Amino acid sequence: MNAKKISLFGIFLALAVVGASIKIPAVIASVALDMVPALIGAVVLGGRAGGCIAFFGHLLSALIGGMPLGPFHVLIAVEMAVLVWVFGYFYQKGKRVLGGVLFVVGNTFLASLPFLFIIGTGFYVGMIPSLCIGSLLNTILAILLAPSLSTYFAKRLHV
Repeated sequence: MNAKKISLFGIFLALAVVGASIKIPAVIASVALDMVPALIGAVVLGGRAGGCIAFFGHLLSALIGGMPLGPFHVLIAVEMAVLVWVFGYFYQKGKRVLGGVLFVVGNTFLASLPFLFIIGTGFYVGMIPSLCIGSLLNTILAILLAPSLSTYFAKRLHV
């Protein structure tokens, strides 16, 4: 990774912290906009970098929110990294909508699935609406902003 990409990675991570501070009230805890920079980072820098931004972005979001699920946030951060990588993979292949749908479905239903067994059905079902709204907001914003930002960085920074 060259100096320009490292700097850009840092900017996206800082934006993830800002997004983590933008909380949307949820049934249980809250949902944040920390994944928008990670999803855009996956488009601009590639899926692995976007996944790293998602991992650290989620942990920072959870930390700002008081770590309501304790060490389970590490599991969620890993899931977010994988989902952002998948989004980036399909986006790079020209299948933007499919990448977005997989991110929303994965974040809403699959990533929360371990909590069905760990915490219980009530928690799982209670989180679905909030996760769906948060996933949709993050994904829609990323899909709307990514084309312009990727063009900007490709032309001006030669990334």
